[in-house]
Amino acid sequence: MTADTIELLHPSDVLAGRELVSAPGRSADDRDVRVIGEAVRCGRPVIYPVPGPDLPPALQRRAGAGYRYVGAIFAFDLGDLGDGERYQAVRFEVELADRRAVALRLDGDGGALGLTFDNAGPAPASTAAAHTVTATRARPDWLRRLLNRRGVPRAWTLGLQNHRFRWTYEDPRSALLLPRSYAVHALIEVPADLAEIHGTIDMHVDVSTRASTVLHADLRDSIAFSESVPALTGPADVTGSAAVRLCMAADVSGYSSRTNAETERIQGLLVDILARARRAAGIADSAVAPQAHGDGQFTVLPPGIDESAVIPRLIDELGTALREVNAVATPDARLRLRLALHRGLVKPACNGWVGSSTIAVHRLLDSPPLRTALREHAAADFVLGIPDVLFQDVIVHAAEPPLPSDFTPVVVDLPEKSFVEHCWVAVGTTSSVRA
Repeated sequence: MTADTIELLHPSDVLAGRELVSAPGRSADDRDVRVIGEAVRCGRPVIYPVPGPDLPPALQRRAGAGYRYVGAIFAFDLGDLGDGERYQAVRFEVELADRRAVALRLDGDGGALGLTFDNAGPAPASTAAAHTVTATRARPDWLRRLLNRRGVPRAWTLGLQNHRFRWTYEDPRSALLLPRSYAVHALIEVPADLAEIHGTIDMHVDVSTRASTVLHADLRDSIAFSESVPALTGPADVTGSAAVRLCMAADVSGYSSRTNAETERIQGLLVDILARARRAAGIADSAVAPQAHGDGQFTVLPPGIDESAVIPRLIDELGTALREVNAVATPDARLRLRLALHRGLVKPACNGWVGSSTIAVHRLLDSPPLRTALREHAAADFVLGIPDVLFQDVIVHAAEPPLPSDFTPVVVDLPEKSFVEHCWVAVGTTSSVRA
């Protein structure tokens, strides 16, 4: 399935159309207003209930106590631009009128939501995704918009635990062609007494011109929406063995320069340290099947884990284990790692795991920002890279290390792989180097 198979919004699904204007102000009376391209169109949001038992484990504990949960899909189409102009960045923002209603998860593609895509169309691989499929039966093409399209920047999200939240698609090189059609998904916590969800939609774009200038434009006026919260339906119907899981990849620095005896020792240490870190995070050896490749290892963790507990425990034990190993090693024999985490829909296949996150985690692991961070911090035992979705979902709310202040934002931009994603890098623990 390609972007060419995704249709523009049907007129019956359009909530409103608005002009994009570039000007010091947004008033229609301002003579400096310049209209950018054709008007954009926003679809009427799809709002549907999500039962507490069908939420991720970390959110199940929040269910009840006067709150309930809804999923929301927002869709929009960008208008055509003038000759020599192209979209360089698109920011889609939602603000809920009731500040008690907040976003708990923001999905920019179907992999994070739990949707698989094949020639037959979208199929749910999680209970939450099954409710989404049911809710969009009248608008099936909306789910196709959540397909992780090759060569298209993944969404950068902001606004968890807030009534205002947004998705940003940005092409840092101005070399990719941003698509015209989008859909995004949010999981929203609302008060039990809230019968309707009211809010506004805004959009901001950056447009590069033939003259190599950048125009910044906004909707001339915000788009208001109001949707009722429907009653819960029956249990979700889920088929297939795919699930949203946390993927972990690790790689040893300077492996190829070692002797055979040293590489054999390092392989043993790597396997032991990573297993020790997983066990400390509550992941039993029997629950995973790590894939080894000499100087590295790739592991898909079990579904349904509490990432807010697993990630800090895993990273803490990894740092402790590396400090212990390196405390008795000479400088040349130190074990230093690059570590990357990613989350998405994965499925076991005949020769390994299938899913965009299994590819993305290795793109991040081998990326220049992660390699540079380890090289520039010679005393560090490891560096950690995570995508923006994990940073926003887990790290932003962390009460124990790694904390948000430990991370630096980077853009992993790999033109030869048609891959670009907003990520975060943290430098891990340091060891006293023995002479």
